[in-house]
Amino acid sequence: MLNSIRRFFGKTNQESDAGDEKTEHDIHVATCALLVELARIDENFTRAEMDAILSILKKKYGLAGEHADALIAEAEKELDNSVDLWQFASLINQNYSNDEKTEIIETLWQVVYVDGKMDQHEHYLMNKLKNLLRLSHNQLIDAKLKVLHAHKSAN
Repeated sequence: MLNSIRRFFGKTNQESDAGDEKTEHDIHVATCALLVELARIDENFTRAEMDAILSILKKKYGLAGEHADALIAEAEKELDNSVDLWQFASLINQNYSNDEKTEIIETLWQVVYVDGKMDQHEHYLMNKLKNLLRLSHNQLIDAKLKVLHAHKSAN
């Protein structure tokens, strides 16, 4: 199953063996890992949060359901084997522009506000991710306000 996912994202065995070259797949896993970590930071990874992440992955990367599920499973495995979030943020910083990183922050805010509120753990993690992704406080707040405005408009 993972081989088909890697082929889907264009990761060949040669690229896997090359070691240093990071693929688009690795960057997607890193981004997904941040989404998953945010969803489970309060120790209550809800179905609504999972559905939001699946929707984001399908829309952002054009994935079919089983590919999105497999990407989440791989991100969870990487999170479980990691010491911190720096490795994921570093990969994103190396490969994404400031605008792309702002889009990631917006998707993270979408996960935060799935339940309509932000708890202290989510607040802490969003500020930590802002720093890890080398974004300003204004970029963090602008992304938050954009998501909150869209959330209010939808309701």
